[in-house]
Amino acid sequence: MGQRYVRQKIKTICSFLIILILLPYVVAVFVNGGDMEVIGKNDGAYVQVKKTSEEGEEKIVKVPWEEYFIGILAKEIPETYEEEALKAQAVLIRTNLYQKLDSSEEKVLEDSHLSMKDLEKKWGANEYDTSYAKLKKAMDETENQVLYYNDTYAMVPFHHSSNGKTRSGQEVLGSADYPYLVVKECPKDKEAEDEMHVYNMEYKEIQAKCQPFLVAVDKESAEKTYHFSDFEIQSYDSAGYVSQLRIGDTVCTGEQFREALSLASSAFSLQESEDGMRITTMGTGHGLGMSQWTANEMAKEGKSYEEIIQNFFEGTNLTDGGEIFTKVE
Repeated sequence: MGQRYVRQKIKTICSFLIILILLPYVVAVFVNGGDMEVIGKNDGAYVQVKKTSEEGEEKIVKVPWEEYFIGILAKEIPETYEEEALKAQAVLIRTNLYQKLDSSEEKVLEDSHLSMKDLEKKWGANEYDTSYAKLKKAMDETENQVLYYNDTYAMVPFHHSSNGKTRSGQEVLGSADYPYLVVKECPKDKEAEDEMHVYNMEYKEIQAKCQPFLVAVDKESAEKTYHFSDFEIQSYDSAGYVSQLRIGDTVCTGEQFREALSLASSAFSLQESEDGMRITTMGTGHGLGMSQWTANEMAKEGKSYEEIIQNFFEGTNLTDGGEIFTKVE
């Protein structure tokens, strides 16, 4: 009888202790709902994201911060790249997103990202867990880190590969506000995949695509088909990208021409071809800021993400930007 009493007493005490341990969670379930996840604070943050449906309808949805961040990271850089290159990219993405959140009263982000379903399709079932874990590691090991210049967010552009040199911010943007965006030698970019692209286009196609920014002319001139003599590269910047191009009576920038024709780069040359014009580009992207290809090559050589960032954004500072919760509340 005495042993039975002791066992019952112990069972009662254990039950009481279990209730004490679980009580905070039980209360939280009643307050937050039965589907509450037991996750870390940062992992539980949500951001508001503007999405546009296929029908053109805009709506704002809540997306978990981790899912959104990794969805952008996966969209912007190959997951096969070295860890330190991925970390450098993660810092640039966080800097961009934090700057947008801090400057927005509505706290709504518009950068497109790959959803979990998109990532499953991109990586496949066999590689999904490994790829996701690799990008999450880059996110976690640079937690809250952003890039500052003079006590404010730095401008942090990036591109896949340059033509062998990155571009000057002052030349491209016409402003001295970004002294850390300078010409950087990237010789290994010339070995990048798809470094050279060749486009063959008829003059009528080029004329039609450039029409929005061409100088207005009379109807007869507008209907005239261009020839090779109507195109003239007038100047290059110090990194070898086209600064000014003449098309007929219009002088445009290399970037205008690139965007109108969906060229890989504004580091291009023009040649007359049998059926129109041949356009040859070098590099992929606008050429400003960090070359992802060179960042990956630096990582292969043992450089840290801090060293990679300082190479492309010399004079900036890695700073603790605070937890995401402080940006969305």
